[in-house]
Amino acid sequence: MRLGDEDSDNFIDRTGSPGFSMGGGGGNLLGCLLPLVMSRFGIVGVAVLLLGYCALTQLGGGGSLIPGGTTTSAPSGQSTLSPENRALLRGTLESTDRVWGQLFTASGARYAEPKLVAYTGGTQTSCGTGQAAMGPFYCPGDQSIYIDPEFFNELSRRFQAPGDFAQRYVIAHEVGHHVQNLEGTLDQAQQMQARASKAEGNAIQVRVELQADCYAGVWAANAKDAQGSVMEEGDLEEGMRAAEAIGDDTLQKQAQGTVVPESFTHGSSAQRMAALQTGYRSGNPASCQFNR
Repeated sequence: MRLGDEDSDNFIDRTGSPGFSMGGGGGNLLGCLLPLVMSRFGIVGVAVLLLGYCALTQLGGGGSLIPGGTTTSAPSGQSTLSPENRALLRGTLESTDRVWGQLFTASGARYAEPKLVAYTGGTQTSCGTGQAAMGPFYCPGDQSIYIDPEFFNELSRRFQAPGDFAQRYVIAHEVGHHVQNLEGTLDQAQQMQARASKAEGNAIQVRVELQADCYAGVWAANAKDAQGSVMEEGDLEEGMRAAEAIGDDTLQKQAQGTVVPESFTHGSSAQRMAALQTGYRSGNPASCQFNR
C-alpha cells in the first residue's frame, strides 16, 4: 500500500516506557484478560466481558464494556518502535483520519479523530488496564486505539497473514469501532446486549465486528493520493487472507477441532472476508449496515 510516514498529532508512542502496576484501572484486568486469553486459545463458554472493543482476532466476546480508571501517560522512556512500524502506524492513522473526515463532512457531520497509542506490554486506558495479550483494541472512553506492535509479528507468524495491508487492516478495523462509537452504534449494541441471552449477545457482537471489517474496506477504497488509489497489486488479497485466518470457525477448528457457532464473537472466515470486500467494492459506509 502506497502510504508513507506521515506525521500525526494523534499518534502516541509509549513503547519502551516502564511497565504498569496493577493498581488503579488494573482492577478491571481479570474481567477482560481471562475471557480474552481463553477465547484466544479456543476455550469457549466463559463469561463474556470486554475491555473496550478488541481486535479483529479472537481476542474478545460480545458483552458489556467495563468501566475503568482514568487515562494516564506512562513515564517517558526510550522508544522501542522500529522505523518501519512507526511509519506504518502513523501513515495509516493519518490516512484513516483524512478519509473518514471527508466521508463525515460529505454527510454533514464532523469527524472527531481518534488517538492511536503504541505501547509495550501493558498500559493504562480509561477502560482499565490494557495488556498485550488482549491484542489491539479500541477504548470508547478515551476514543483511543491501543496496540502493542509485537502483534504484527504474531499476525504474520501465527495467523499466516503477512503484508503491510494486513497490518493496516488491523488499525482500520479498530478505527471502524471508533466510527461506530461516533455514530452511536456501540451504545446501541451495548443496550441490546444488556437485554439479550449470552448467545444473542454474541450474535450482536458479531454484527459489531463485521461492520468494523466493512468500514476497514470502505477506508481502503477511498484512500488516495495525488496519483490516485494508494492500493497496490496484492493488497486486497493480503487483507482477505488475514480476514480468513482470523474467522471464528477457522480458529475454533485449529484450537479444538470443532466449531460452535453460537459462541462466535467476530464472525466466520466467510463472513469476515465478505464484510471487508463489501466495504471495499462499494466504498460507501451505507453498505455496512449494522441492523441487517
